[in-house]
Amino acid sequence: MAQQTVPERRNIFSKLYHWIVDGLERTVFMGIQYTFPKRFVSPLGYLGMLTGFTFLTLGITGGFLMLYYQPTLTGCGSITCAFESIDRINNSIPGGYGWMLRSIHYTASNAMVLLAILHMYYQYFSGRFKIKNEILWVTGIILGIITGLEAYSGYDLIFNQRAGLAIEIGSSLANASPVIGGGLRIALFGSGFTDFILRLYSVHVFILPMIMIILVFIHFPRYLVFDLPVVSSVMGGILMLGAIFPAPYVPPASSCIANPFLAGCQYNPGNPTLTIPEWYLTGIYALLRTEFDKFVMGGIMPALLFLMAIVIPFIDTSKKLNWRDRPFFTALGITSIAQILITTAWGFYINPNTSLPTLQRLLVPPDLYFGSMIGVTIMSFGFTYAALWYIKSRERVRKAAAPLGPILSQKWVYVVFLVLILSQVTLMGLALLSIYGGTFGAGTLQVVFQGGLRNVTLFDTGALLVTFGIIVHLYRYSQSLPF
Repeated sequence: MAQQTVPERRNIFSKLYHWIVDGLERTVFMGIQYTFPKRFVSPLGYLGMLTGFTFLTLGITGGFLMLYYQPTLTGCGSITCAFESIDRINNSIPGGYGWMLRSIHYTASNAMVLLAILHMYYQYFSGRFKIKNEILWVTGIILGIITGLEAYSGYDLIFNQRAGLAIEIGSSLANASPVIGGGLRIALFGSGFTDFILRLYSVHVFILPMIMIILVFIHFPRYLVFDLPVVSSVMGGILMLGAIFPAPYVPPASSCIANPFLAGCQYNPGNPTLTIPEWYLTGIYALLRTEFDKFVMGGIMPALLFLMAIVIPFIDTSKKLNWRDRPFFTALGITSIAQILITTAWGFYINPNTSLPTLQRLLVPPDLYFGSMIGVTIMSFGFTYAALWYIKSRERVRKAAAPLGPILSQKWVYVVFLVLILSQVTLMGLALLSIYGGTFGAGTLQVVFQGGLRNVTLFDTGALLVTFGIIVHLYRYSQSLPF
């Protein structure tokens, strides 16, 4: 058979490309207009796309984890089968791929929550939530709530000490609901852990993802910006963080203190081993620890916060979009950020006096907690109005000044490019040292490389993706220089 010439091969690929495009014209995906920037565009404008990409990463890694995870409790000796399957994923899959998949999945879940929060606040301060975008905003808030529930249900599947705390909090909140409390707890959590793990598993892998996918079709705008360097950098950052801060793991032990789900054990909130939930749940945890009514603190107050966020587009109806021109709503947004940070910090608080009983050590003093919330509200409004006055006065001066030149000259672009290449060579060398028993200095790299080849692989792959994103941006930046 005669070999195909280059023009013939090109003709085959061209036909295949046009066949795919013609077929996709009848699908919803061709109704979306994708933009691939030729120059650097601030990633703040498409944080939503980055959140969606992270959701896709979670779906892929979660699908592989489902092949090994066992959502049952009994039948695996002295530990639960759910817990045993996590051990198998971490240590028994050849090549460390199970550990890497779990670390990526865990880091991506935290990244998705953070990106969703950043996306919400960018849309708020830029004013993009109004002027015919109200539906996008409302569905976005609902997606944010479901994202939190998805993350909550995910790390509960491990069934370790932290998961036990989260389950206890959720169960007590459902039980504290007036009138329907008992029935709601049984409906959501079942009559015990055996019921709950199956419900939790189905909610995490099917029910909530399906709701999110449906809402995404309503929430996503018609015009999407897909910037490959930024996506590469975000994915690289997830991999690097997964190597530095891998998914937490509590190994099986023979003590109920170390593992409250051992055979014959039951989770005990008074356990001297103090556990704090994930950072995105510590705010609610702090509210519950003030020892006021659980339903009010853990149910009504968060619901009021989300309700306030939903109705914002129907209250701020002015035509002004810039945050500088909306002082009250800008101050309101900054206040909400400050309050979230304060209440999150209170969630990590534990009384250092070890002689006190566990419940007293976990108590968040109500006077200090609510006093700090009131104080930060006053400070945020005062700071916002003062800062806006200062910014506007500086803008009047800046308009009379000469425009700023490029930040980097072409020579410095080449210098940064060379430094990035050398950093990649250095990382490869350190990887070889870690494989063949070499030693190197303390710090983050030491933590990564001491973790073994799987840490090195994950970290270096992430570093490659981040470097690729920076190099591509530097190239685009150099092309726009006026010399």
